[in-house]
Amino acid sequence: MGTNAKHQILIVGGGTAGITVAARLLRKGFTDVAVMEPSDKHYYQAMWTLVGGGQADAASTERPEASVMPKGATWIRKAAEVFDPDNNTVTCSDGSVHGYDVLVVCPGIQLDWDKTEGLPQAVEGPGVSSNFRFDLAPKTWDLIRGTRSGSAVFMMPMFPMKCAGAPQKIAYLAADHWRKQGVLGKVDIHLVVPTPRIFGIPAIADNLDKVIADYGIHLHPSSEITSVDAESRKVTVGAVAEGGSDLTLDYDMLHAVPRQSAPDWIKSSPLSAGDALGYVEVDKHTLQHVRHPNVFGLGDAGSTPNSKTGAAIRKQAPVVVANIGAFLGGQPLPGRYDGYASCPIVTSGHDMLLAEFDYDFNVTPSFPVLDPTKPHRAYWYLKKYGLPFMY
Repeated sequence: MGTNAKHQILIVGGGTAGITVAARLLRKGFTDVAVMEPSDKHYYQAMWTLVGGGQADAASTERPEASVMPKGATWIRKAAEVFDPDNNTVTCSDGSVHGYDVLVVCPGIQLDWDKTEGLPQAVEGPGVSSNFRFDLAPKTWDLIRGTRSGSAVFMMPMFPMKCAGAPQKIAYLAADHWRKQGVLGKVDIHLVVPTPRIFGIPAIADNLDKVIADYGIHLHPSSEITSVDAESRKVTVGAVAEGGSDLTLDYDMLHAVPRQSAPDWIKSSPLSAGDALGYVEVDKHTLQHVRHPNVFGLGDAGSTPNSKTGAAIRKQAPVVVANIGAFLGGQPLPGRYDGYASCPIVTSGHDMLLAEFDYDFNVTPSFPVLDPTKPHRAYWYLKKYGLPFMY
């Protein structure tokens, strides 16, 4: 089958990264911009934690994809399946072939539920939920509301994941709710994380340690839940580094987070880094592919070693747009991404800590007037109202 159509710039993925880059390119005067996205729904995933914590409505996080598609972009409603960067084409699952001068790859990340034994079955049954799925986030709130005593387990997987703060945020929101209900002392809360501390920046970890101690949460660092037994309502915890725990925990409620990696069709493509995670292999500063100069990648599917957040995309998108313009004009690439990411960590129903940092874990606050390592009420309003409005 011949090439259906060729576009100057073809963007694979119509999530936050894809629509942001498309809108910026069109504003810069590029006229032939296509976005390949099979889904007719677009989600503001950052709010799913608040949905699970009973602070927001799931319906408010879903919009028609058509409503966010920039005017002037060509929307190709198909799923990309095969990259052929030597011939500058993308083949879709229906067999159609699409050509490009410049390719931007940002299809997001894949949730590998089956990489944790027993998890795919458990999450569909009683007592287990996950804010990482639109249909399950309201179930999390049902479980939190329905829990008055017993054991509540919150897990975080190994490997990179989107919004690495989400697994701990929901634990704090749940604990805050139980405190308000007067039952916090009757709920045994466990938080299992693969990292040596709750956060990679010591000053922030120190303050989160205080939050954890205040709620009476049992923190299991350097550990990962390796299997879930839905029938007996038990999880197996294994140490992933020195100081980790090997134990079994009972649960009455479990907030599950799956392991994550690049989509399988990216892993098996010539754009992949070729390792187990399989992300699109880009230069971490220019976001240009390391082997194919007319290919750029950003967002959760990229190999950049930053936190995978919407805030990172906010800083990556202008770099990609500037560098595409320079590449097409035969100029050196001016745009540089410093690894900026932000992790808004909600610590209660009215406080939030806004962790902002770069590749070297330097704290880079947008609001230097507030101590960026401590929770503040003002940040909570930013998370609940400001960020969705800006988005």
